[in-house]
Amino acid sequence: MEHFGVVVGVGVVVALLAGVAVRRRRSDRRASERAHEAAQEREPPVEIGETCTVGVTEFTDHHSGDRVAVGKVEGFVLFVEDVPSGVAVGDPIRVTVTSFNRGRTSADAAFDERA
Repeated sequence: MEHFGVVVGVGVVVALLAGVAVRRRRSDRRASERAHEAAQEREPPVEIGETCTVGVTEFTDHHSGDRVAVGKVEGFVLFVEDVPSGVAVGDPIRVTVTSFNRGRTSADAAFDERA
């Protein structure tokens, strides 16, 4: 009988942790949606052809199918193409903005050099 109590206790803990994880994902999704909506309501802080320095926040697969670095200017997302393999998350890089996405909520940029 004691074993049954332990199993039930473990099951309750697992259920609680699963519930916390689901709520966290929902919260993260809502925060992302709010950030996207805010981005749609403001003018981008960069212009096409502008050169700027960004820190690499992550690497991701872009809609083009290529692996790109992600950087931000005032919270505005730049997808940076042609980043050398030696560049890591946290590294500062110089980029040139090449185009905006539909809705101007993010932009594509080309890698220029390490900053």
